[in-house]
Amino acid sequence: MQYCIFTEPQQGFSYDDQLAFAQLAERLGFTGFFRSDHYLRMGPGDPLPGPTDAWTALAGLARETSRIRLGTLVSSVTYRTPGILAIQVAQVDAMSAGRVELGLGTGWFEAEHRAYGIPFPEKRFALLEEQLAIVTGLWRTPVGETFRFDGAHYRLEDAPALPKPVQSRVPIIVGGAGPRRTPAIAARFATEFNIGFQPEDVIAEKFTVVRDACRSIDRDPDDLLLSVALPTIAAGSRRDLERRAGAVGIDPETAGGTDILGDAAAISAKVERLRALGAQRIYFQLMDMRDLAQLEYLGTEVLPLLPR
Repeated sequence: MQYCIFTEPQQGFSYDDQLAFAQLAERLGFTGFFRSDHYLRMGPGDPLPGPTDAWTALAGLARETSRIRLGTLVSSVTYRTPGILAIQVAQVDAMSAGRVELGLGTGWFEAEHRAYGIPFPEKRFALLEEQLAIVTGLWRTPVGETFRFDGAHYRLEDAPALPKPVQSRVPIIVGGAGPRRTPAIAARFATEFNIGFQPEDVIAEKFTVVRDACRSIDRDPDDLLLSVALPTIAAGSRRDLERRAGAVGIDPETAGGTDILGDAAAISAKVERLRALGAQRIYFQLMDMRDLAQLEYLGTEVLPLLPR
């Protein structure tokens, strides 16, 4: 079992906030620090200091951490052309000495695209398939050879396919609740399948579907890491629980059925249930990045109780 921190910096947090959070998560022993890749705050509230670019921020964190893994959950195919994305991720992988993971998805937040003039085509699954084929193809191309791709959306001619990542295989995360194309794409390209923000019965169903998708292409389903990402409120007292939930707009009376919510014992029990469903990695989504005390509680009081 692996345990990661998952953050949403576009909700009003600076690079310095992310740095403090990532460094504390590293000291506490978490497997990874992952962040969303968004440019616009969601919902009401103060948008200051404004968005930070995910891969620029991760490049900085790569030089200011030493052990914790770093990645996106997830980058959108609408933001970057795949050739440039492959270069960015490979460079940050080198800057981190091989600690990068790439989560890639179709994107969904149309208002963000309108705000910054980013094209948002109605159909994006084909973009995701082609981007994954290009990024992984560029990284696999032997040094000294070139890479070509002729697709419906992207065309690469004699790309030098450089630089190469430090890792021989950069972990690729594909996720979502789509019934057909998402599991098929994950089975073909991903090292990890992630399902987020769903109750336990849906998580179990999606894990079964993606494992079946692996078998359909003669891939060993045990080769695909299964993970869950859920909003998390961790507190040792009811008072702290209600305060932290209120600060991020969560109702603790209704959220417990899906979210990770409660004290060390309650969170440990939830993780045990997720493990029984097949989860091998848990992403604790912590929305308030200035609440370092919550992260400290999760690391010192909860993490030691969790199965490994």
